Amino acid sequence: MYCNQCEQTAKGIACTTMGVCGKTEAVAGLEDLLTHAIQGLCLVADAGRKVGVVDNAVDRFTCEAIFSCLTNVDFDPARFVTLINKTVALRDALKVKVAAAGGKTDFTSAAATFAPAASLTGLEEQGAALNFINTLDVNPDLQSLKQITMYGLRGLAAYADHAAILGQEDEAVYAFIHEAMATLTSEQGLNELVGLALKCGEVNLKAMELLDAGNTGTYGHPVPTPVPLGHIPGKCILVTGHDLKDLAMLLEQTKDKGINIYTHGEMLPCHGYPELKKYSHFYGHFGTAWQNQHKEMPEFPGSILFTTNCIQNPKDSYKDNVFTTGLVGWPGVAHIEAVGQTKDFSALINRALALPGFTDTLDKGSVLVGFGRNTVLGVADKVIAAVKSKAIRHFFLVGGCDGAKPGRNYYTEIVEQIPSDCMILTLACGKFRFFDKQLGDIGGIPRLLDVGQCNDAYSAIQIAVALAGAFECGVNDLPLSMILSWYEQKAVVILLTLLSLGIKNIHLGPSLPAFITPNVLNVLVENFNIKPVTTPEADLKAILG
Repeated sequence: MYCNQCEQTAKGIACTTMGVCGKTEAVAGLEDLLTHAIQGLCLVADAGRKVGVVDNAVDRFTCEAIFSCLTNVDFDPARFVTLINKTVALRDALKVKVAAAGGKTDFTSAAATFAPAASLTGLEEQGAALNFINTLDVNPDLQSLKQITMYGLRGLAAYADHAAILGQEDEAVYAFIHEAMATLTSEQGLNELVGLALKCGEVNLKAMELLDAGNTGTYGHPVPTPVPLGHIPGKCILVTGHDLKDLAMLLEQTKDKGINIYTHGEMLPCHGYPELKKYSHFYGHFGTAWQNQHKEMPEFPGSILFTTNCIQNPKDSYKDNVFTTGLVGWPGVAHIEAVGQTKDFSALINRALALPGFTDTLDKGSVLVGFGRNTVLGVADKVIAAVKSKAIRHFFLVGGCDGAKPGRNYYTEIVEQIPSDCMILTLACGKFRFFDKQLGDIGGIPRLLDVGQCNDAYSAIQIAVALAGAFECGVNDLPLSMILSWYEQKAVVILLTLLSLGIKNIHLGPSLPAFITPNVLNVLVENFNIKPVTTPEADLKAILG
């Protein structure tokens, strides 16, 4: 096992016996084997496009398989067996079509001819023998760049999958994913690999645009909405992850059941969507970020649904209450499969009805959500006037992934120390370090604006671009500082997107990725002036003077 794709990797180097995330050595090997097999499928799919052979089923499956390897998504060995075998079956079937169209099929890469073992034990042995990460390239700097792109592709595939679930697809996104995965099987130079990484970020902007269109086109543009942090008496279900469609289906199926629905983690911003908030039993938010689920979920007296990524090993005290859906998997946990375009949440609902639910009322105040680009740009004239009158001195985007590793108190402290004449935009689960702080307002506009999930990074980018247009300057010339936290691969691809847009002076923490070598870091510093976070006091002094 050698896994260093997340910020919490062991000793800041790599997990080699057991993942900090809970991933076993066997599952790590299966993920590597699936990635290897997907590269073979992508070689054929990329060749197929050159002769007009395109298969949407292959496109969709490629994103699902790559997304399954993202941190905290799938920990179930049996599901990886199915994914690996399906990858090879699709590859071989596509190979026949490509050959018939006159396309290339005689690839020298082992990924294109990989044959999976017949048993789980055999697949685990193949995964262990592959030593996938450390054989990406003999040059450590080139290996580093290949890892950056590969992890970026995992984030890109996640966003593309989220968007496709809501009916938003773009052939160019799928084409790039196949091309990039295929490219990573061959020898490439430094400049080519830097370009590929930045191209990954560029294509991800399109994927996030598709996802934004899917979310807002289906559920409306978010509007400012107070969300209770306490609870009320009644049966209850907790929904965590990122998937709006799963939540919408669950809300519809529970509207007459006497069950209140609560969000957890990155589902918090869902309360701002008009087509979701219209359900009277969509009550409030329970808990904070994903890494606190072991402390929080034992206290929840209802059933729990995990959508997309963020799952940890459920404790015995609440494991029987947990259900997964979509690409999420944990051995021994009930999984709800889709049937066509719908899902039957009866088992989840029945479990909630069998559990006690909340028996009292608890008022813990509320937080405001719903400050997506539509809302913020709706008051752009007030914001611009406030900047010109110096009522607003500076904007800070403080957001990204949260995690359990020491050092993340930095984000709480810097928000507390940002002067009262500055605005703070936030998104993703990093906001749970400070989301409930009362920071006041500037001219009636709250100082702390929750833009949404990590999936809503597109909104934050559009806000910055619109402000730059209003002030007739570049984004780098705005009184705007980005202070970002990262944990997993969606954060990696968002960073690549920002770099592809030429955005500089990003403060990144709490630690730098273990897969970035000193030489590659120097390239990022020289070209984009990326800065590791230091202390709140020092960073604020450097930004504001």
